Amino acid sequence: MLQDILYRQIRAVYTNQTIRIYQAYSDLIADTALQAGTFVSPPFKMDRMTWIKPSFLWVMYRSGWGRKAGQERILAVDISRCGFEWALQNSCLSHYDSRVYASQAVWLQRIGNTLVRIQWDPERDLELNRLEYRSIQVGLSGEAVKLYTKNWIHAITDISEQCRKIHELQKAEKKFEAMALLPLEQPYPLPDELKTVIGIQ
Repeated sequence: MLQDILYRQIRAVYTNQTIRIYQAYSDLIADTALQAGTFVSPPFKMDRMTWIKPSFLWVMYRSGWGRKAGQERILAVDISRCGFEWALQNSCLSHYDSRVYASQAVWLQRIGNTLVRIQWDPERDLELNRLEYRSIQVGLSGEAVKLYTKNWIHAITDISEQCRKIHELQKAEKKFEAMALLPLEQPYPLPDELKTVIGIQ
């Protein structure tokens, strides 16, 4: 229920060992990753920041239900919770927030010494309208990308067809049928110290 959802909260599909994140890619990157069980270079670019997102509907918004050029394939990637939480521990918010950092100088020092960026963007509903609460994006760069591709990934699943089916039901105004196919994302448990790092008050 809405009253149970915090303004900033990680909601995800997860098990005791893994958390599921979503990414949208071209056919070439998706096919190579599915065959290898991880992202490999080329065609995946290890030197670019890669953004991992636990919110299914936010990725549908970003990729236009997998219809934007270069984002036609939606991949569900199950990664280790240890890896995900390492990324959070070693992160910095993309924008200065006085509630999180003692000063802008402190923020600038941290952002210069971390490989992971955190952004909180408006969550989306089935029609991809923005909601009043936020969804997390985690941007990995440098060595964090290598850890992601080499150590954290447990499984990669192509869910492009499921995304298209949900979208078709949504367009046909079959809301309940569409919502029944959405991933069941639950609040992800975090220790207080990690909440502080990523700006959860």
